[in-house]
Amino acid sequence: MQEQVSRQYVGIDLHRRRSVIGRMDEAGKVLSTVRVLNDPVQFALAVAEAGPGAEVALGATFGYYWAADVLKEAGAHVHLVHPLGLHWDNRRVKNDERDATELARRLWRDDLPEAWVAPPEVRELRELVRYRAKLVEARTSAKAQVRAVMAKCGVLPELGDMFGPGGQGLLDKMELPQPYRYRVDSLRRLIGVFDDEIGIAEEQLHKRLKANRGYWAVQALHGVGRVTAAIFVAEIGDVNRFRSARHLCSWAGLTPSHRESDDKAHRGHITKQGSTILRWAAIEAVARYHGGAPIAPAFRRIQERRGTMIARVAAARKLLTLVYYGLRDGEIRCLHKEAA
Repeated sequence: MQEQVSRQYVGIDLHRRRSVIGRMDEAGKVLSTVRVLNDPVQFALAVAEAGPGAEVALGATFGYYWAADVLKEAGAHVHLVHPLGLHWDNRRVKNDERDATELARRLWRDDLPEAWVAPPEVRELRELVRYRAKLVEARTSAKAQVRAVMAKCGVLPELGDMFGPGGQGLLDKMELPQPYRYRVDSLRRLIGVFDDEIGIAEEQLHKRLKANRGYWAVQALHGVGRVTAAIFVAEIGDVNRFRSARHLCSWAGLTPSHRESDDKAHRGHITKQGSTILRWAAIEAVARYHGGAPIAPAFRRIQERRGTMIARVAAARKLLTLVYYGLRDGEIRCLHKEAA
């Protein structure tokens, strides 16, 4: 008879240059802890000591993509650790070896808080979406610096948008001392570069998503355009990993916190855990149109009782619920009923 190979559990405390790998057998006994350089070959050889089909807990830390890919190619079953579920802040002793063995131990006893391992195509979409957000942030900073230079020189903006066609002409004619003139001209050149790069990023996103049914379906919602739809598709990824729209809203951090003990329960502000850019996109989408016909009545009702900010968050949660069905089914049926 073929001898059955015992399963091993591996915990990896991943860092930028070096990582610690801890191994544990089926009985919960620690077999070894080794420190390796973050070279794919050394990394794969160290994990191979656990044998084929090892269960591996990998921390979702800075730059974990390459490590997850190496482990999967080596045949390991990768479990991505959600750091918020570890609660390690109050440990008396915390070092890399203990972290690695504790990850393996929690995986062994089936007590590991896990996150979703996004496939390469979703990671690439997220890279484009998040880089575009960084470019927009840099462009906004450059525009704010131009206004700050104008304020230093006592120049009041004559238009609300100093960076539109009319404002550009005013900036050309503006008389400023030489250092301030140089800074304004330099910032304007940078703004032009940012505009070009943002346009390229948006075009790449559109090309990648033009065959995605969910991408087109969510654009039927009021306030959701190409960029917002791309954010929803990229950040959510495989929507079927959520059992319901309520679970998606909770993952996005748009549901109230809940604290309960004995006969007392307290519901507070939204948790704000999850993807920041996804939460921003949902709230931004309802800022002007309040979600359109399916959502606007609820927005106005909540606004009268609780105020605009709470109503906007509630509307964003309802919008994300419709996004869930749009990504899952490739259509949003309630919009078709209204059109009929």
